[in-house]
Amino acid sequence: MSTRARDAAVSLKTLSAAGIVRPYGPRTLVGIVGALRKWGTTPAGGFKSLALRMPDGVAIIDERGQVTFGELHRRTNALANALAARGVREGDGVAVMCRNHRGFIEASIAINKVGADVLYLNTAFAGPQLKDVVAREKPRVVVYDEEFEGLLEGVEIEHRVIGWTDGDPGPDSVEELIRTASSFEEPTPPTRTPRTIILTSGTTGTPKGAPRPQAGIPAAVALLSRMPLKAGWTCHIAAPLFHTWGFAHYQAAMLLGTTMVLTRKFEPENALRLLAEHDCDSFVVIPVMLQRILALPDETLDKYPLPSLQAVASSGSALPGDLPEQWMDRFGDNLYSIYGSTEVAWASIATPQDLREAPGTAGGIPHATVVKILDADGKELPVGESGRIFVGNDLQFEGYTGGGHKEIIDGLMSTGDVGRFDSEGRLYVEGRDDEMIVSGGENVFPKEVEDCISTLDGVADVAAVGVDDDDYGKRLRAFVVFADGAEVSEEDIRNHVKSNLARYKVPRDIVVLEELPRNATGKVLKRELAQMDTP
Repeated sequence: MSTRARDAAVSLKTLSAAGIVRPYGPRTLVGIVGALRKWGTTPAGGFKSLALRMPDGVAIIDERGQVTFGELHRRTNALANALAARGVREGDGVAVMCRNHRGFIEASIAINKVGADVLYLNTAFAGPQLKDVVAREKPRVVVYDEEFEGLLEGVEIEHRVIGWTDGDPGPDSVEELIRTASSFEEPTPPTRTPRTIILTSGTTGTPKGAPRPQAGIPAAVALLSRMPLKAGWTCHIAAPLFHTWGFAHYQAAMLLGTTMVLTRKFEPENALRLLAEHDCDSFVVIPVMLQRILALPDETLDKYPLPSLQAVASSGSALPGDLPEQWMDRFGDNLYSIYGSTEVAWASIATPQDLREAPGTAGGIPHATVVKILDADGKELPVGESGRIFVGNDLQFEGYTGGGHKEIIDGLMSTGDVGRFDSEGRLYVEGRDDEMIVSGGENVFPKEVEDCISTLDGVADVAAVGVDDDDYGKRLRAFVVFADGAEVSEEDIRNHVKSNLARYKVPRDIVVLEELPRNATGKVLKRELAQMDTP
């Protein structure tokens, strides 16, 4: 069997198992084919096909109630027509600075229907970051939550539309634009495929714009090949929608007909309440959210057994220490950890079995994805040897909007991380290639030390950075957050590392903090830690 035929067979089997490929009546089938021919596999086409297949199915549940797929199609028609009336045209840029709610989804689809490019802004931006990004990307319109009004003062943008307000919606709000524009007049499809620009995390500087290709069938097959998401599920997307991982599940929803449960801010017990109240089948998170949930008192956790929950999809950063085991021991073997980046999307997926059998692994490689470990000269390394991680798939970004690109070797793109494969084909990510330090002539990755410290009782959170050392050249400085009421000494931490790792990996300094600085996607801001005035 040829490679193409084998891929087609795997795709059909995977999509059928997920419930995406199934029989439809002739009228519905004609409508779906027409929608996809007209709009392609963009959100405009995907969500219109859902409006034809299941108009009364619930698309969104948020703090304002429910929106069906039929309503979503009509509302986004109206919003697209209103944006066009304000002068938005194909190729223009429209920025979205919204939390997780219907306004984010509706703005995204409407922008797509107009043919404009959507730029997702981080809701945790500081004023200078926001101004720098907007000046570089030059969007004509911004759709934003009213709470960010102050941040947008002095930012030069032609039109402003409020995506969410707790007060009465004014004339420049998504709700009012939808109410006053035609919802039954479908916009004319654009002649170009609009771009989606997601910003990098910005943990080491000003965030870069990374245009993402539209996620088609191959991308869905890759994800579903190692994660058993099903059509018609209800999913609480707690990860920020502007982040690659939250955005991926918004895109998956248009294929699976997923009911998206959204809330503007994450709160640990409220997340459990939403999962239970809506009998959610899946839960999309970043690791720090799981940490905060597991930090709740046992009596609180016991109130939410979550028998319907079948897949907890975590990405954005590595799962620390024994967190996977803690989660699965309480809520069942439903945890999936996804490794990737804004530039390459997902590269590997660890299943519950992987996380049980090989703690610390980033998992196996999805269908139609290539991952290789290369040395400094670009040559592939054998199993067990550490090197730079390079990935090939259908989701690689096109290059940063401000110029520049990730390194590419033989069609494979660098993730910026160092890792290795084991004999079972599982990937291990050892750390960022720019975070590695050389201590006494030995390579040390902060992640390995962080994982070790995080397993010590009483430690709630930890991060480590390299600092200069007169004897070793470089040593690690560990920043530790203790659990409430925990009694842990610096000597306890050093002895724990010394008992589990080589002596040169023992941190030189240990700094106790109330919390680690993180961005909105849960990544620790290590540049802030490195700049702290500490002993």
